[in-house]
Amino acid sequence: MPTEQDVTRIRELREEIERHNFRYYVLDAPTALDHEFDELLRELEDLEAKYPELVTPDSPTQHVGGKPSTTFNEIKHLVPMLSLSNALNESEFLDFDRRSREKLNSDAIEYVAETKLDGLAISLVYERGVLVRAATRGDGTTGEDVTLNVLTIESIPLHLNCLDPPVVLEVRGEIFITKADFDRLNKEQADRGEKLFINPRNSAAGSLRQLDPKITAARPLSIYCYTVGYVEGLELPATHCEVLEYLKEIGMPVSTETQLVKGVDECFDYYRQLGERRDKLDYEIDGAVYKVNKLQDQQTLGQVAKAPRWAIAYKFPPEEATTTINAIDVQLGRTGQLTPVARLDPVFVGGVTITNATLHNEDELKRKDVRVGDTVVVRRAGDVIPEVVRVVIDKRPKNSVPFTMPISVPEQELVQRTLALIHFASRRAMDIDGLGNKIIEQLCRANLVRDASDLYTVSLASLVSLDRLAEKSAENLLASLERSKQTTLARFLFALGIREIGETTAASVANTLGSLDAIAAASVDELLAIPDVGPVASASIREFFDEQENLEMIRRLMDCGVRWPAVEVAAPSESMLSGKRIVLTGTLASMTRDEARQALIKLGAKVSASVSRNTDIVIVGADAGSKADKAAALGIEMIDESGLLGLLET
Repeated sequence: MPTEQDVTRIRELREEIERHNFRYYVLDAPTALDHEFDELLRELEDLEAKYPELVTPDSPTQHVGGKPSTTFNEIKHLVPMLSLSNALNESEFLDFDRRSREKLNSDAIEYVAETKLDGLAISLVYERGVLVRAATRGDGTTGEDVTLNVLTIESIPLHLNCLDPPVVLEVRGEIFITKADFDRLNKEQADRGEKLFINPRNSAAGSLRQLDPKITAARPLSIYCYTVGYVEGLELPATHCEVLEYLKEIGMPVSTETQLVKGVDECFDYYRQLGERRDKLDYEIDGAVYKVNKLQDQQTLGQVAKAPRWAIAYKFPPEEATTTINAIDVQLGRTGQLTPVARLDPVFVGGVTITNATLHNEDELKRKDVRVGDTVVVRRAGDVIPEVVRVVIDKRPKNSVPFTMPISVPEQELVQRTLALIHFASRRAMDIDGLGNKIIEQLCRANLVRDASDLYTVSLASLVSLDRLAEKSAENLLASLERSKQTTLARFLFALGIREIGETTAASVANTLGSLDAIAAASVDELLAIPDVGPVASASIREFFDEQENLEMIRRLMDCGVRWPAVEVAAPSESMLSGKRIVLTGTLASMTRDEARQALIKLGAKVSASVSRNTDIVIVGADAGSKADKAAALGIEMIDESGLLGLLET
């Protein structure tokens, strides 16, 4: 029997979920993050499963989305537009697959794997090949008539590309805005002094649901179609994969990320690979969708109240979460940039617990109006460091005051030069032995060195004049400076101190493009195509090489004799290690771990510091510790040093 507390909690959950549904589907102004909403819905589902006598027809678990807005006319769908059940972890997906296999009496099911687009679901009805009406999902049974707006979207064909079109064909898809178009749209909003869109999903929904079709026409909307809802006058193929091929043949846009997979291992491989490419896709996704391929099997599996039993959305871990800002500090980076950093209440997001998040710069801090005490949304995507996305204004303390950046940091220029040179001389950069932090600081204070190129022109007399640097030590330092001129392109690129460019990213860029000239000339799109290079890193590289001052410093370094051997750029297919996730542990006899790491990266491998289920190979040297134990427990392939040498030779 349910307790009074259970009944009260169910009522509270229903009311809160309906409020979020209304703001998400009708107002296009959500106040809850996706994973927060999922957690509320999952709690309600669990309670209703425990007490089925409390389930009511109007419960959010029994219907899809929110009621249609009264702003638009209503259209009743020919066939209900169901939503998808979610798998939030591997175990839940395995449960879905097990239930499907048991119902179909199958050892391994063939699925169609697709991207879970973060946009707005749409129904397009064609009569004898002509688009006659379009509707949003609405509550699943009835949607909003947005036909006039949809007619303005260039990527949606007004006529089907076929000689003998079906009498009626309802195509379903997802309206979205690409990341590039979203950035451009928000820039235009900012230039006009108008409110910025929160994210691409809301901008797509808001653009489609305009009362004036001219506004929709001016917005860069796109679509990917993912199924047929209803058909008359045409016999559909036997599989969902063939249905998608048919949609492409008649001119409907379909995602190129769709794959046919069989069994859970191939499903997990698709999920992992899609997650790795996620940041490089030009549109937002929040997971993968798996649909049983055979349409007859779909009918056998059937549906529950609001979702089919033959499909599931396997969502990525949340990349956004809410937390509170306890303080804002200002840091001086190795390139001399002042960066405000938010100190946060610890929050788990993107697979890790974070306590700090960047606010980028003073302009961004002012634009977002971030203050101490604010409740904020923080984001961690791919390789990008955590950042504050926006402030939850409704939760701002009444006594909050705007944050003011300091006019200057004490000895800012000195600290700036010192940090940049310490990084340049570090072991994994130019590896200048004997050039310690104290010596660099003295060189900067004496104004003997202003940038990295000055290190190679400093004289013996200047070095001897420094505090506690004897002549012999000065001579050794000069010899070390001379040796450091022979380096590698990857080390040199890392040593330049470009924001967001770590050692692995620098190696990937160097090995892919092969020369400094090619790197300096590469566009943002070309850089984004490189493994381990995300949007922030590509923008930083482009900004660095667009600065004339940086180019002049590089020229002076080259004039001083800094050189590296030519880089052989090999096609990814030439290396059996391309894309492999490798972990090094223990001591190697034939080379240092750093040398092994660089050799593996050059062959296209991704060298990680920790072992996980996604690790492909663990290379075990002498005195290996817990990483080897974990690899053994997970059943990951392990090879010794001789095996490593064999891989490198191959």
